[in-house]
Amino acid sequence: MTFEELQRLLDPEVQAVIDLHSAEDSVTFALQFHSHKDIPVRAIAEQLACRQKAAKKLPNFFRHNLLYTPLALEQASGELTAQYKTSLMSGKRMIDLSGGLGADSMFLSRVFQEVVYCERDALLCALFQHNLKKSGITNVQVKNADSIDLLASYPDDFFDWIYVDPARREQGRRSIGLESASPDVVAGHDTFLRKARRICVKASPALEVTGLKKLLPSLQSIIVVSVDSECKEILLLLDRSSNLQQPLMVKAICLSSASEVEVEVIGNSDVEKTIASSLKKYFYEPDAAIIKAKLTSKLAGDFGFEFMNKTVDYLTSDMMVETFPGKTFRMIECILYKPKTFKAFLKRHDIVGASIQRRDFPLSPEELRKQYRLLESDRAFLFFSRDVAGRPVSVYCIRCFPADAEVLFVQDQNATPEC
Repeated sequence: MTFEELQRLLDPEVQAVIDLHSAEDSVTFALQFHSHKDIPVRAIAEQLACRQKAAKKLPNFFRHNLLYTPLALEQASGELTAQYKTSLMSGKRMIDLSGGLGADSMFLSRVFQEVVYCERDALLCALFQHNLKKSGITNVQVKNADSIDLLASYPDDFFDWIYVDPARREQGRRSIGLESASPDVVAGHDTFLRKARRICVKASPALEVTGLKKLLPSLQSIIVVSVDSECKEILLLLDRSSNLQQPLMVKAICLSSASEVEVEVIGNSDVEKTIASSLKKYFYEPDAAIIKAKLTSKLAGDFGFEFMNKTVDYLTSDMMVETFPGKTFRMIECILYKPKTFKAFLKRHDIVGASIQRRDFPLSPEELRKQYRLLESDRAFLFFSRDVAGRPVSVYCIRCFPADAEVLFVQDQNATPEC
């Protein structure tokens, strides 16, 4: 989007065109109207595509018919994670050094008296000003500036909270580490804490969570957040009163788009693992947030589950736990994986399609699917890993859902589990 396109998109007649065609495919619209010079066809088509994505990602704000850029929408927090942050932060003043589409600033405006939105891209600032007006939000100041320069212009202790989602794409390259992001929260650690007592850093879901306390001495909590079993973001909460000697709290938060139920697991990775001598009746895969937070051993201890082996986060038990935060399966059979005999195993169970999962196994799911010509399935699962002795194995499971776990699945009478 250019400034010229933005100005044309702000025209009420152009917005009426967008509203009229909001349910249409963007490519179809562009082909149909490509010869119309009186409207910005490319920009309208782009908005149609963005609106359809925003309907899923930001449903409550979508109803206000906001404007977007594709990249800003892609990088914005989803509605569930943005809403969750309002339970972590509140007060009189906060500053969002991340700018962008402004989804987090919009949500945080509900729990702060004043919000300062900072963005160095003038186009995004203008677009956000329009979106604020459309949404009826009046307590957010928009600042087109460099985040570090702007923060330095405020007195110490001016803000209750600083929120920052460092840009992880510079010169077209994507990064994961905190030091390579912009702004650099590691280098700016002390400066940030002079301006606000508390800081919330939104980090990449791929960030390694161990060793962060050494980089950020005031780090108080690490919160790994997932939505529908997909790890979305890692939140680092810093507090001026915290130091290297104080214990670090690690938490996994599992959110669902289909339910208001929020699953929380708190602990550390020091809980000793109990390894099963063989797989039991049920097979469990914890939610991605729990695995990323390294809290699977804490979860296993709480439920009395055992690990499949020492290296992976697959759990097993003879108990069916409907409230387990993750995926639950009925274990049909576990065999030692041997390429020469695996086709016979598939034929014996009449497996023509399966969801393929693997941890600590040499072949990728793509290689396995191609080699055995397996279709997809949302019920049948093949897990490839290693048994307690380190031997490669395959575990055939059927996905359990709370409503049918008691009646749908009967273990194969001919199955003879080896692991």
